[in-house]
Amino acid sequence: MLRDLTLLQFRSHRRAQLVFDGRPVALYGPNGAGKTSVIEAVSLLSPGRGLRRASAEELIRRQEAVGWKIRATLDENEIETSALPGQSRSVLIDDKPAPQVALGRLARVLWLVPSMDRLWIEGAEGRRRFLDRMTMAFVPAHAEAVVAYEKAMRERNRLLKEGVSDAAWYGALESQMAEAGAAIRVARVQTLARLAAAQAGAATAFPSADLAITGDDAGDLAAAWAGERRRDMAAGRTLEGPHRADLEAIYAEKATPAAQCSTGEQKALLISLLLANARALAGETCLLLLDEVAAHLDAGRRAALYDEICALGAQVMMTGTGAELFESLGARGQYWRVTEEGGMSTVTEVGP
Repeated sequence: MLRDLTLLQFRSHRRAQLVFDGRPVALYGPNGAGKTSVIEAVSLLSPGRGLRRASAEELIRRQEAVGWKIRATLDENEIETSALPGQSRSVLIDDKPAPQVALGRLARVLWLVPSMDRLWIEGAEGRRRFLDRMTMAFVPAHAEAVVAYEKAMRERNRLLKEGVSDAAWYGALESQMAEAGAAIRVARVQTLARLAAAQAGAATAFPSADLAITGDDAGDLAAAWAGERRRDMAAGRTLEGPHRADLEAIYAEKATPAAQCSTGEQKALLISLLLANARALAGETCLLLLDEVAAHLDAGRRAALYDEICALGAQVMMTGTGAELFESLGARGQYWRVTEEGGMSTVTEVGP
C-alpha cells in the first residue's frame, strides 16, 4: 500500500504532502491545476519515465529550477527519487542507492491516460509499451531483460551503421540479445495467458478482449540475426526481434478488431485490460492510475467502474475536473482538491 507521498519542486507543485488510507483516491480540479502531476509522481515509483514519458529535466518546477524530489512510503519501504538540473534521476530505497528496475519489485504500477485513447489505431510502439508495462507487473525482471536487450541492440545497430563486419563482435552482441529476447518473449506470452484467465468469467461491466502478439515470429533469434546482417546493415538497424512485436486485441463479444471499434469501445477495452491486470495481481502491491477516466464514461459506466475498483485489491488513484464525476463513489473514496494560482499548485484533502 502507498501510505504517503511528498512532492518537492515537482512540476507545478512547490511542496505537496498526501496521506492515504487505502480507499480509492479521487483528485479533482480544473484543467492545468496539477492533478495529473500527482499521479505522474506515483508512476515514477516504478522503472521508466512515468506516465507522461517526461525526461528528468522536464519535471523540474521552473520557478526555482533547483531540481525535484519525490518521497513515498510503500508498504514498509521508504522510497525517494529525485533529479538535479542536468542530471538523470536517482533512486533511494530505505536510504540506499538502487537502480530503477528495483522499484518494479516493490509495487506493480499501471496507468491509463488520455493519450492512450488512440492506442489501438496508432503505431505498434505504444501497444508494445503497454504490453511491457502489464508484463512487468507480473514479471518484475522483465524490465531488466528489456534494458539488457535494448542496450545490446543499440550497440549492434551502431556497428551496422558504421559498416563493421567483425563476426565475433556481432556474435557476442547477438548472443546477449537472444538471451534477453527469449526471456522477453516468454514473459509476454505468460502475461497474455494470465490476462485471459483474469477475464474469463469475471463479473464486469467492461468488454473482454482476445489478445495476441504479432510481428515477432518464434524461432532462433541468434541464427536469424546472423543470417540477416547484410540486410540489417543496408537498413542501418535490426529489422527482426522482440522490439518489432505488436499487441493485437479483438473485442471478444463482437469478434471485431479493436482498431475497428468505436472510440468508446476502444476505451472500454483498455479499462477492461487494466482491471483484469489488477485482478490477476491479487495479493501483490498494485497501484492503478486512471487519468481523466470518468470524463469518458456515462453515469452508469462510472458507477460500474467504481464498484469494480472497490472490489479490487489494488490501490486506485483517479483524476477528474469536478467532484460530481465521483458522486457514485461516495464515502468509499478519499478526495483531494487540486488548485493552481500563480504557477503553484495546492492539494487539499476534502470530504466526499
